[in-house]
Amino acid sequence: MTSLSTRIAALLFCFAAVSQAAPVLADIYRYLDKDGVWHFTNIKPDTRYQLYIRTPQKKTIKEAIKDYDTVIRQASDKFGVDPLLVKAVIKAESDFDHRAVSSKGAKGLMQLMPETADYMDVGDVFDPAENIFGGTRYLSVLLKRFNDDKRLALAGYNAGPERVAAHGGIPPIAETETFVKRVLEYYNSFLASRR
Repeated sequence: MTSLSTRIAALLFCFAAVSQAAPVLADIYRYLDKDGVWHFTNIKPDTRYQLYIRTPQKKTIKEAIKDYDTVIRQASDKFGVDPLLVKAVIKAESDFDHRAVSSKGAKGLMQLMPETADYMDVGDVFDPAENIFGGTRYLSVLLKRFNDDKRLALAGYNAGPERVAAHGGIPPIAETETFVKRVLEYYNSFLASRR
């Protein structure tokens, strides 16, 4: 039989390994058996198990938008960008998760790349207000560059403005084409729900 310290060490190792993995959302139940061993599960098999950790419920899109609505309006007013377009970009980029990080290194609500964040003077990309102001400012720059053409500005946001300029339109990159389409669908949806 293993000692208590060995079991504790093994448990700590498991927690350390799990904490390095991507988060998995599920309620966790536990019970302490007669030998003093804790048992954990994400499915409550019987009444011995009691709720230990409850998974936070994902917010609805309306709740998420409400959380950031004031900041989005302030940034939109400051940089002259339609707030519905900003909301559509946030929805498409991060689904309103201010901690989102892409495989390419884009971060925060508006998925700013490090170079873009520096260019837009964003100190903390995970700070929702800083990220929204930086992303909205960048959208403003792109809209001006592409004569208020939303499609080209969005393509520039995703693929980089130089690629859009070099191609003379939306570059034939599947990810960029999908991004532009998705943002405009969200934009039109937000526009329709406002009426």
